[in-house]
Amino acid sequence: MENRIQLQPAYVLFSRPFQNTSLLLDFFTIDYGRVRAVAKGARRQSSKYRSLLQPFHPLLIAYTGKGEIKTLGNVESSVTPISLKGERLFSGIYINEILCRLLHTHAEHKPLFKIYQETLVALQGSGNLEAILRIFELNLLSELGYAINFYEVYSTQQPIVEEELYKFSPDLGFELISRQDCEEDPQCLFEGGILISIRKLEMGNKEVAKSAKRLLRIALKSLLGGKPLNSRELFASL
Repeated sequence: MENRIQLQPAYVLFSRPFQNTSLLLDFFTIDYGRVRAVAKGARRQSSKYRSLLQPFHPLLIAYTGKGEIKTLGNVESSVTPISLKGERLFSGIYINEILCRLLHTHAEHKPLFKIYQETLVALQGSGNLEAILRIFELNLLSELGYAINFYEVYSTQQPIVEEELYKFSPDLGFELISRQDCEEDPQCLFEGGILISIRKLEMGNKEVAKSAKRLLRIALKSLLGGKPLNSRELFASL
């Protein structure tokens, strides 16, 4: 890992107080993926970087250090931050938390960085919120190597068809299930027609959007482990 990095495009994913006046930050960078760095003195009122080190603000950062935790140097921005409010703000916080939890440090994800930027812009707009989140989650799984195969049954390679019922297993994929005497957990069952609509990203239908949310929650839970998402609990409490 390089000692000194200059002018690296980045976004703050998460920050927390560190020692007396500093911040410990997780960044999503274009060339090095998730990077953790200390911003010394950033909590002082006089800090010139205090207002810049906020989520959803496109930055250029410099940092140094050989260890896991870097030391933040210069921070620049000539771009207006993305402004998110209400549900869209919580959605942005949710996306940041998922990236913090799932991205390995110093692993490049250039396509995902672009998808993240496009998602923030979409959240700032007036598009369908559920569709924006589901599309991001599908792209995230694909970029991390866990893409869901919506085309065929994992055991037989038979195509998924509209009139059949399927069970989803995160580690395997979809399995054809008989509708007769089905004793499977209904949370893991999906109509073939719904899966085809999700594959086509046709999220405008409420039933498709609801099923897509259930499916992606199952898929992400297997990667996130038992620890709940703070952003989801915060949103539910409000």
